[in-house]
Amino acid sequence: MTPSLLAPDLIPVRESPRRHYDTDFVVTDAYRESLPDLQNGPASLIQGSPVAIQQVGIHNFRLPLRYASRTGEPLLLETSVTGTVSLEAHKKGINMSRVMRTFYEHKDDTFDLDRLEEILHDYRTSLGSLDAHLILRFNYPMVNESLRSGLFGYQYYQVALEARMDRFGAVRKFIHFDFVYSSTCPCSYELAQHAIQERNIAAAPHSQRSVARVSVELNGFLWIEELRDLCLAALHTETQVMVKREDEQAFAELNAAYLKFVEDAVRLLHEQLDPEPRIKDFKVIASHQESLHSHDAISVLVKGVRGGFTPEVDPSVFATLIHR
Repeated sequence: MTPSLLAPDLIPVRESPRRHYDTDFVVTDAYRESLPDLQNGPASLIQGSPVAIQQVGIHNFRLPLRYASRTGEPLLLETSVTGTVSLEAHKKGINMSRVMRTFYEHKDDTFDLDRLEEILHDYRTSLGSLDAHLILRFNYPMVNESLRSGLFGYQYYQVALEARMDRFGAVRKFIHFDFVYSSTCPCSYELAQHAIQERNIAAAPHSQRSVARVSVELNGFLWIEELRDLCLAALHTETQVMVKREDEQAFAELNAAYLKFVEDAVRLLHEQLDPEPRIKDFKVIASHQESLHSHDAISVLVKGVRGGFTPEVDPSVFATLIHR
């Protein structure tokens, strides 16, 4: 009989759970084993199509990690972690906390792309995945000297270290590096010079803060500082940190000496990156955030390696190239 058909005195009385946090409660192994675990449950609990999932995991898990620097002094930097693995069709889910716990197990290590490869192999064992993918994002500081005054200041570079492992255990390693520079329009410069020379009218060419996102796949070790040096050798007009009047004048001269369209920017970077033997493949995305127009000028160039980077870019990527 249903409870509604029973006599009132026969209906079982259920006590409401106490609203109380028990500070003295201690978890035993037996109690832990009794806890339900739906995330790692059997295939019978799967909702929706019982198909494989290419990537599942966590994004923007943050903690401080140490990184090697070319100076020899490790840098402790706040890091955002994205970690994903593949999930086979017969499995309900993964142990998400395992992705995070691994980084705390390595929190005292010095991180680089080789360390990421070790962690990927650990995921293969501990999570039973076929594919695994890790990205560490951080702002990397370098001390830059001003152009003429001799002052020094910290320039921060947005960097991502990425490692991918496929189901056969092969690992690919990447560095993604944002280089912020000034771009003075060659056309605007010539028109300004024409107004000055032909009509004695003061005119200034337009220039703008610009960003090149350089992604490289490595087949050898490359310092982050070395990648910055390659970008600087290509584009010259990096934005400045500490500036006095003589530096500002120098920057104006530097921009006039290295005029560039967005098409020039990616070709100049290609010229520096292509001969570097430690760089297997690369992709360059440049965005000139126009002061003349209310839109940006963009350009994408890849090395052209078979099975490597492709020129396709999700439109949302360009919104991430605005540095503040």
